[in-house]
Amino acid sequence: MHAPPKDAALTALMHEVSALAAEAGHAILETYETRFAVTEKADHSPLTEADLAAHRILSKGLADIDPDWPVLSEEGQDIPYERRRQWHTYWLIDPLDGTREFVKRNGEFTVNVALIHNHEPVLGVVWCPVLQRLYAGHHDGQAIRRDEDQAPREISVAHERMGTDHPMVAGSRSHGAERLKLALGRLGPHELVSMGSSLKLCLVAEGAADIYPRLGPTSEWDTAAAHAVVRAAGGRVTDLNGQELRYNTRESLLNPEFLVCAGNPEGWLRRLGLPDD
Repeated sequence: MHAPPKDAALTALMHEVSALAAEAGHAILETYETRFAVTEKADHSPLTEADLAAHRILSKGLADIDPDWPVLSEEGQDIPYERRRQWHTYWLIDPLDGTREFVKRNGEFTVNVALIHNHEPVLGVVWCPVLQRLYAGHHDGQAIRRDEDQAPREISVAHERMGTDHPMVAGSRSHGAERLKLALGRLGPHELVSMGSSLKLCLVAEGAADIYPRLGPTSEWDTAAAHAVVRAAGGRVTDLNGQELRYNTRESLLNPEFLVCAGNPEGWLRRLGLPDD
């Protein structure tokens, strides 16, 4: 199993994956425009034919790009850690992130594709099918946003608003918690921007939000692609102790609670009173 390419070759790979994510997004929209059925997975999260169609397209397409890199998908088989721990480079995907938003038909769902190397997201593509919007980035280049047929533009986190008295906070459209309300109360005056799926991380990546605190469960495929975009944009995705999130380090694929921000996370964590005393 070989390592990812570097520099221009990694940018070319990002463009190839972006096209594949858009293809999966097209299949999702075909179901989105019908009266689709919703079933429930073992963890009580919703599942639709759109999730499965996107999974099939991505799994095949990524295997065609590089058959040596395995694919770990939310909708794939349960791969035991004893096998996964041997992987140095692999694809981590959420074929339809934000299925609840898909069911609500509010458009705030994404296709997430990340390339993980040595437990870090080195390339990420986030495609929003309804908005026809792409976020992408890799560790040897810049983060970009592209809307419909427009030219891509570079994005970066809002370093100039560090320490602001009225921060912009990204929050979940479908998940909330009393602890988050308490933390935001300690933060003081702020503006909350509600958004579904991995688009919340992308808001921080493009400077539209200063922070995104996530106090509640997520899985590694929920964050990895947008994590790579945030890193390429100059931001951080850390646990509540200020340590960068890492992937495929244990049996569980659940993330710790985390913070997405520009610059030094410790200052934001102190203002939020996290971790809790």
